[in-house]
Amino acid sequence: MRASFLAICSALLLALTSCSHKQVHSETQADIVERAPASTKPRVVRGSILHFVQDPFVVGDEKSYEYFEDGALVIEGGKIVRAGAWGQVALPEGADTEDYRGQLIVPGFIDTHIHMPQTEMIAAYGEQLLDWLNKYTFPTESQFKDKEYSRKIAKFFLSQLLRNGTTTALVFGTVHKESVEAFFEEAEKLNLRMVAGKVLMDNPDTTPDFLRDTADSAYNDSKDLIQKWHGKGRLLYAVTPRFAITSTRDQLKAAGRLKKEFPTTYVHTHVSENLDEVAFTKSLFPEAKGYLDVYDRNGLLGSRSVFAHGVHLTEPEYKRLSETNSAISHCPTSNLFLGSGLFNLKSAKNPARPVKVGMGTDVGAGTSFSMLQTMNEAYKIQQLQKEKLSAFKAFYLSTMGSAKALSLEDKVGNFAPGKEADFVVLNYSATKLQGLRTSRAKDLHDKLFAMMTLGDDRNVVATFAAGEKVFSATRQ
Repeated sequence: MRASFLAICSALLLALTSCSHKQVHSETQADIVERAPASTKPRVVRGSILHFVQDPFVVGDEKSYEYFEDGALVIEGGKIVRAGAWGQVALPEGADTEDYRGQLIVPGFIDTHIHMPQTEMIAAYGEQLLDWLNKYTFPTESQFKDKEYSRKIAKFFLSQLLRNGTTTALVFGTVHKESVEAFFEEAEKLNLRMVAGKVLMDNPDTTPDFLRDTADSAYNDSKDLIQKWHGKGRLLYAVTPRFAITSTRDQLKAAGRLKKEFPTTYVHTHVSENLDEVAFTKSLFPEAKGYLDVYDRNGLLGSRSVFAHGVHLTEPEYKRLSETNSAISHCPTSNLFLGSGLFNLKSAKNPARPVKVGMGTDVGAGTSFSMLQTMNEAYKIQQLQKEKLSAFKAFYLSTMGSAKALSLEDKVGNFAPGKEADFVVLNYSATKLQGLRTSRAKDLHDKLFAMMTLGDDRNVVATFAAGEKVFSATRQ
């Protein structure tokens, strides 16, 4: 396997590095957002307000949400003061008011699995997971040792998240410390609630020479980043072994050591995405009971542990995820694009042993930054299994469900008083087709379903982080 990794990666690395950085830089600069100066005055935002107060998978759709057709969202000091019906909510004197009547205000979307350095290789043709990594991913990620290159892509990446209404994301960097430094620096400027980490990958048989650390360097670099960035402003750190295949036993132990020493950090990795990957993992770790057990043996499961994909989990693995309060990131566009399989959402949400599930775009195997498009593909994955995913459940998974997956439900995910004021304003009729379809909608669910099926970044009117506008469609 190592020979195929190196042969493919080396050839593609040469091709990539011969490209002009100047061209990439100029393209990324064109889409940078600017954060408005923080307001000291209270703010009132008027529009149709929807948020989730309970899990629709548990209580049913109708009891899971609050909706105000003409609503008021009151914000002060970057936090929610109250949300309710216009005319019934006390409005602070002298508040700045923004009027979005006729448009939908929902909590900011939360992406529980995405790769910042894969932004520029989205839509790469023709491979399944392991070959796709060798052919496209690893050569692309080699460029991120250059901090200024990392910064350019980080700016572009964040602008794409915000123009799609995503205000929080759990983000892979690369093996390079510089990639994470650049990402955090740019996210800090926008005062975003972000979680990210340096990738750990040291197995010489499965990783190319130019994209490899060691157990010791992974530990030391991650510790430095944790001490500098974890809990700084709204930023949080994730210990990030790429996946079991690319780490030695010593490195996985080092990852477990980091998690033990810094228990409020996250663990972010992959599990059971592809059948070949599952079989290969079992061959590398024959002592483990299964793929998930490789992580479990190293102390990497827990309430802040997020495992991307989980397409081919076994019943004992679901049970163990539930016992440890670990989460799965469901990545529908990626699973379809790479032909990985169909995620069993019904099994994951089994009330006998429920597992936390959030939504993830998984760019760049995922094909869109848009959480609306991600919901669209999630619906189709359930249809292929003769199950239904309502619009309420889909929007829940992309907001409060993802907040719970990240153990951030005390900070973001809905409009409860005291939460951080991250939200997005959505236009139901961003295109003529959507306008026609929405005009025929029978009820709120029908309108939401049409938006998530036909919608994308064009539906995003404005994105707010900590009460301040960080994206406005009129500025782009």
